[in-house]
Amino acid sequence: MTIDFAHGLDLLGVAVFAASGSLVASRKQMDIIGFVLLSTLAGVGGGSLRDLLLDRGIFWITDQSYLAVCVAIAVVCYFSAHLIQRRYIVLLWADAIGLAAYGVLGAHIAVSEGAGIVPAIALGVMTATFGGLARDVVSLENPLILKHEIYATAALLASCIYIALHAAGADPALAAAAGFAGGLALRAGAIARGWALPRYRPRGGRDY
Repeated sequence: MTIDFAHGLDLLGVAVFAASGSLVASRKQMDIIGFVLLSTLAGVGGGSLRDLLLDRGIFWITDQSYLAVCVAIAVVCYFSAHLIQRRYIVLLWADAIGLAAYGVLGAHIAVSEGAGIVPAIALGVMTATFGGLARDVVSLENPLILKHEIYATAALLASCIYIALHAAGADPALAAAAGFAGGLALRAGAIARGWALPRYRPRGGRDY
């Protein structure tokens, strides 16, 4: 994956997660500072955790464009969120795009830093889900990751597809596009069709 392509994918993930944070702030009727805080937390939270675990420079400290994107989106949403009547649906789809993008990017960065296949996939999932989890916890929302429908599994699929194609020697951009498409398609099905993994069903214990 080229540096420009990876940077573009990273900005995409930050932007859509930042938008999701701002939309939550609008639902909670926060002030402009609340918009900026939730936008930034959702936008850079997952990548920050990834960089800390990989012991590398935290991306938004070394490149200020990420924070600029979060703040800009927060300001725009503060003045325009009322124009979106079905804000929760928009939140779900913005979150789905970020989930797929960051599932791929997190795995790519982990592999680039020398992580093994399994840790790279795990870091891809963490990158994709932690920002949204932090956003929901701070805003006292029921976290999307704990909902019944498929969520983290979509990030897992995106990471696995990218890692599998990368290991097979596929073109990095093609591997990233396939991972993104696969993760987004699975999450889209969950949103539109209510796809979910089977739940645990309690059973009576044995008498001894």
